[in-house]
Amino acid sequence: MAELTRFYQMFQPKHYDLFLNIDRKAKQFTGKTTITGAAKESQIAIHQKDLTIISVQANGQALPFTTDPAADALRIDLQQTGNVELTITYKAALTDTMMGIYPSYYELNGVKKQIIGTQFETNFARQAFPCIDEPEAKATFELALKFDEQPGETVLSNMPEARVEDGVHYFEKTVRMSTYLVAFAFGELQSKLTTTESGVKIGVFATKAHQANELDFALDIAKRSIEFYEEFYQTPYPLPHSWQLALPDFSAGAMENWGLVTYREAYLLLDPANTALDMKQLVATVIAHELAHQWFGDLVTMKWWDDLWLNESFANMMEYVAIDALEPNWRIWESFQTSEAPAALQRDATDGVQSVHVQVNNPAEIDALFDGAIVYAKGARMLVMVRALIGDDALRTGLKNYFAAHQFGNATGADLWAALGAAAGIDVGAIMNSWLEQPGYPVVTAAVEEGQLVLTQQQFFIGAGEEQGRNWQIPLNSNYAAVPAILTTKKVVVGDYAKLRAAAAEPFRLNIGNNSHFIVKYDTTLLQDILDQSASLGAVSQLQILQDLRLLAEGRLLSYVAIVPVLTQFANSHFAIVNAALYQVAGNLKKFVTPDSIAEQNLRTFYDKLSAAQVTRLGWNAKENETNDDQLTRPYVLRAALYARNQAAIEAAHVLFTKNKHQLVALPAAIRVFVLANEVKHFGSAALCEQLLQQYRQSTDASFKSDLCAALSSTPDANLIAQLIARFEDADTIKPQDLRAWFRNVLANDDGQQAAWDWIRAEWQWLEKTVGGDMEFTTYITVIASIFHTPARLAEFKAFFEPKIKTPGLTREIQMDIKVIEGRVNLIEEEKTAVNDTIAQLVK
Repeated sequence: MAELTRFYQMFQPKHYDLFLNIDRKAKQFTGKTTITGAAKESQIAIHQKDLTIISVQANGQALPFTTDPAADALRIDLQQTGNVELTITYKAALTDTMMGIYPSYYELNGVKKQIIGTQFETNFARQAFPCIDEPEAKATFELALKFDEQPGETVLSNMPEARVEDGVHYFEKTVRMSTYLVAFAFGELQSKLTTTESGVKIGVFATKAHQANELDFALDIAKRSIEFYEEFYQTPYPLPHSWQLALPDFSAGAMENWGLVTYREAYLLLDPANTALDMKQLVATVIAHELAHQWFGDLVTMKWWDDLWLNESFANMMEYVAIDALEPNWRIWESFQTSEAPAALQRDATDGVQSVHVQVNNPAEIDALFDGAIVYAKGARMLVMVRALIGDDALRTGLKNYFAAHQFGNATGADLWAALGAAAGIDVGAIMNSWLEQPGYPVVTAAVEEGQLVLTQQQFFIGAGEEQGRNWQIPLNSNYAAVPAILTTKKVVVGDYAKLRAAAAEPFRLNIGNNSHFIVKYDTTLLQDILDQSASLGAVSQLQILQDLRLLAEGRLLSYVAIVPVLTQFANSHFAIVNAALYQVAGNLKKFVTPDSIAEQNLRTFYDKLSAAQVTRLGWNAKENETNDDQLTRPYVLRAALYARNQAAIEAAHVLFTKNKHQLVALPAAIRVFVLANEVKHFGSAALCEQLLQQYRQSTDASFKSDLCAALSSTPDANLIAQLIARFEDADTIKPQDLRAWFRNVLANDDGQQAAWDWIRAEWQWLEKTVGGDMEFTTYITVIASIFHTPARLAEFKAFFEPKIKTPGLTREIQMDIKVIEGRVNLIEEEKTAVNDTIAQLVK
């Protein structure tokens, strides 16, 4: 299957005429594709997958052909090179894998319905029409679509509809673009429309199973995002419209198809009257992410999948840039610190992790590139570092020049660095290559040695790691002027520490703002100085203390015993991001205790001690004019109180449930999941679980459905767990797109772990068939590795997954996750007694 020779080298398309005739009832379609292009070789290959090819013509003459399923290829002997017009007729089945052309299922007033949509990234356009399905093979497209149309249905594509003739919908010719960005959809849809200041039509589309006002928030964010990007990029949006479409079945979070962006319903639609602030922020950033792609990814596209980070890392940074400009009171960059930063730091510390820029030749490996913690989160941190180094003026100038030079074409990472470097007068590439081409990141040790402040760098590992002498160019961002701006060597002596400290108004620190991708290990003197002054530090700096201590403990450069007392120092913080970091550390302490042990009871008491004052201060119900920090902190402390089995908290949640039992969706969204889970755990019954499961089936509110999933899968009842798992393969109850969340929640439940683990081992073949073509398939393995922490589970994990280690696309994940679990098991075995003794002393 190696794609060492890319098909684009043999044949270079310029234009596609696509005709598709789709029969929903028969779940099949026929097609006729005419490709105009230049044959560079007389023997060419065209991508196709699972298409039944009926005929091939070149310039009107029938040609013999062969199919090569192993290479996803249609092989044609043209006998000559030069310009050619290929016409290929074929037929195929609609898929139920959420890839290619596929149906999305939903119910409206008890009637089952479907809409047809597409998902062509990474290389699934070849399942819809023969093409050169590579990012570099840009062309224009004219789509003609016929289907078993019903009155009142809506048809959407990348470009506006030009006309309808004899039941065929013809769309205007696209701009030059990659195959993976082609998209269309049709079905019974509702919409909300508006227009930007520059005249771009903006629309949000969804099934009629949703309330009309659920489209309003997305419409506002989409409009303002397009307007923001046009101004920031200093480059007009190049299409007439930007449609946002919510699909009931959708594998990823969203997809940046040019002009027709598709989303999971959960990431586009929301109840404006009852959605938690963090969920609003998530939906806004997802929309801003996809619309950032309309320039960075769509207008200018990576040349090959090894530069996938060019698309994703940039969009991941820009979603925060945009939302920070649109909703400054949200302080959205703080969310970056609690989501992207810790995800990148955790994943990137495992030996064997991919670099941001990674070579790929086998098509089966392409989907495995979409490692969210690396290509999205780490890559975004790299770009945040660049932004901090060069400033927004140079960033915008560089981007404008980059778009002008490469619009409607392709680019590489080197092209971006050249444009930004020219604008800033800095060799950006030299700095960034050490981050993009090398996996992992450094820990910088700051120590006072013989009176001198000394900084050293070495690669940081969680679990076993092979030191390879890697070196990074590290923007140190220190608060002491004597520290170099960039650490390029393994070691630097800064100067006399006593003099530096005497001249400074604050303790010595590195990585101010937490924008650079490294952590700091301060020696005892320096760390104590910081802790003594921690109350005067800002939210991000306080978060950093907890973040770095946690990672150092995970990497065995510090004992967890040293961190536990520090948690109490921050327990009453009014900063939401500090509470996020605090309860992430506290959550890690759970792995040191076994269920129903004295150690677990001590940990619950410790949680009560951490959360009690905050629960009293904040209560269960939102207060008028309370801060965003308080809104975002409340869930952390309520979850902690309930874990602590605080009887007042348990009773308060039960009272809220009882008052709202006839309208559970109306419970305040920010606390609803805790109320529901508390009821299932402490007052549950088979009847209650059946009632909640029925509401899960019937609801179209994605946030409410997520809460019901979390609550139901927390049940301690083995019979109810068995009933839930029996529905894992029932798509009418649990859609395949939502299955991973159900599986993860049951696996994380001590009372459900064995049953969930047994299920996935028994049903792996079914799972692979159902979601195996999905870029998120490997994350089922990641989920398991994030939870397992005992020697027995490690042995079982290895026994099941090691035989699958050579499966294309799974190799790296399995190898890494074995190391993840091994590192965790070794940490627990060595520190368990000391950690539990420390907690016991603190709760006496």
